[in-house]
Amino acid sequence: MTGGLVAEIRSRVADQLAEAAPPGIHDGDRRALAEELTWQALAEEAERALAAGRSPLTPEEEREVATAVAAHLWGLGGLQALVDDPAVENIDCYGCDTVWVSYADGTKARADPVAGSDEELIEVVRAAAARLGQHERRFDGAWPELDLRLPDGSRLSAVMAVTERPVVDIRRHRHADRSLEELVELEMLDSELAAFLTSSVRARKNILVSGAMNAGKTTLLRALAAAIPPHERIVTIEQAFELGLDRQVDRHPDCVAMEARPANVEGVGEISMARLVRRSLRMNASRVIVGEVLGDEVLPMLNAMSQGRSGSMATIHADSSAAVFRRLSSYALQAPERLSVDATNQLVAGAIHLVVHVGTRLTPLASTARSTPGRPEAVRIERFVTSVREVTDAEGSMVLSNEIWRPGPDGRAVPGAPIRTELLADLAEVGYEPPLSRMRGNW
Repeated sequence: MTGGLVAEIRSRVADQLAEAAPPGIHDGDRRALAEELTWQALAEEAERALAAGRSPLTPEEEREVATAVAAHLWGLGGLQALVDDPAVENIDCYGCDTVWVSYADGTKARADPVAGSDEELIEVVRAAAARLGQHERRFDGAWPELDLRLPDGSRLSAVMAVTERPVVDIRRHRHADRSLEELVELEMLDSELAAFLTSSVRARKNILVSGAMNAGKTTLLRALAAAIPPHERIVTIEQAFELGLDRQVDRHPDCVAMEARPANVEGVGEISMARLVRRSLRMNASRVIVGEVLGDEVLPMLNAMSQGRSGSMATIHADSSAAVFRRLSSYALQAPERLSVDATNQLVAGAIHLVVHVGTRLTPLASTARSTPGRPEAVRIERFVTSVREVTDAEGSMVLSNEIWRPGPDGRAVPGAPIRTELLADLAEVGYEPPLSRMRGNW
């Protein structure tokens, strides 16, 4: 199979499809027509090969060509096979031929090229941007950034023009529908902490999940949301769709997902995260969940949490649970309101009840089948909760908090400061029964 033949048939099928498909044709019918046109083109290719005295493609090679054509028309071209591989966790491309794949077992390996050229890779991403998502997103020299949720829930990030070659990164979520109990089985936290967090969600405590990039914040946020009673109305707000709570109809039958929108070619039509947070207050939501706090949406989010939307949640990038408060202050200073640090801290103290921090640890692995001499040693990434802080008050430039779970010898969260009586009383109302050591303050 040659890339040239795939490109030729893909182009021919695309042109024929544009001419033959009637307006308003159902997507399934369009794909069926494309498949028919593909096999027709393969039959014509076989006739030309025989007429020229060449060996035609074998049935297996024809199936490979048909699969590749379909991947380019409806999927992500050469990336699609990696996205479909359940063992793949992350895909990082620098140009069409420098491709690194991280696997679920912790190994990392160089992969084959995913396109015939950088231009072809850009075109694949551009086509996906136009076809997927709530609205068409641009990806060109004038708008060189793209964030996109793929049909399987994976997140695609791409940049061009600002780098020498196009960069495409895909993060797959292997634990997209996990509960806190299931995260205990995955050793992300222990059962005592899971019971505490479950009760905190049911007691409608506002929770902020912090951690570094790729630490597992979104996975933990989904698991926390799994503890929300199904009768409650949830509104999720994201820069690019990733949480997918609206797809979990058994757990969240009344869930509205909203996504920020960039400006169009004329520079108008932008819908910011901050605007969506304000809009959510008029949507009769029981809880508002912000996928990731990135900037000036922090103030409307904190206001929402302190004005009747208790039980709301969000994630934020931070190096530690204590660093979260500095990050919130820096975002508030960048907002149009430009709140002072003191005012921001008062708002934080009145809005956030708990900060849950997720950390990672890299563990070297023994040689594996994917190991290659001269390349970095394979490692396993372990993700786990390291700290939980209970916000108690604010005093000037400080947010006061108790680290009720702190990092243990191996970095995993262990019981720390006693939980305040007020919080224990609220959790007891939803059935929380802390260990006797917690009640007595014996650590």
